[in-house]
Amino acid sequence: MRKYIFFDIDNTLTIRTKEKSIVPDSAREALRRLEERGHFTAIATGRSYAMAKGFFDELGFRNMVHDGGNGITINGKMLGIEPLDKEKCLALIRECDEKGILWGVTPDDSIYRLSPFEDFEKRAGDSYMITTWVPDLDPEKLEKIHKVYVLVTPEEEKDLRALQELPHVRYCREYTFIEPTEKERGIYRVLDYFGADPADVVVFGDGYNDLSMFRPEWTSIAMGNAVPELKEKADYVTTDNAHDGIFNACRHFGWI
Repeated sequence: MRKYIFFDIDNTLTIRTKEKSIVPDSAREALRRLEERGHFTAIATGRSYAMAKGFFDELGFRNMVHDGGNGITINGKMLGIEPLDKEKCLALIRECDEKGILWGVTPDDSIYRLSPFEDFEKRAGDSYMITTWVPDLDPEKLEKIHKVYVLVTPEEEKDLRALQELPHVRYCREYTFIEPTEKERGIYRVLDYFGADPADVVVFGDGYNDLSMFRPEWTSIAMGNAVPELKEKADYVTTDNAHDGIFNACRHFGWI
């Protein structure tokens, strides 16, 4: 029976090194065999389309849930991206300004984030995106807002009232990401497109932004390196991403 299999990217399909993220040979082989046997394979990522496209092309995927479930690509064609609620984002930015908290924003499908603060990138301390300093940036004039980045610690973010009205996830201590976190929305759109049964869906993940797509109506597989909360929701926990986790799970269930 054909399965519709969705893979998170970071720390699921990939292993992070200091220089870059790499895809284990065993994961590549699993993808090849799944395709060979007629299964539907897709990425399910919080990354924007622009940030996932290179990886998407490298591995030969044709389908993707991106932007945390707010965008889908089917048969190589991107079918649109829904932005965040602009007014809620502006309320958060205004609160950050009142409290002296640095912020950045991505207003489109891009690998760039904009910030009116010259030292934002230095204080963020990462290379997740290219930060462009725009001294006179006025978020009110932006047509759309796809992501916001707020430089607060986990303890400090609890005091941001407007943040509680927006989806957010933390990948590092220095700042939190305000981005869509409902990958299952995109998965359902894909299923609707193909007229597929949710019972035939399989999802692989490792992090907090995968929690929403671990649902009872389909099969959820946590990597061995996944956060404890995800493992608790999983139907099956495979080995970690560096020890053939995807290949082992697919073989365990007889999909390859």
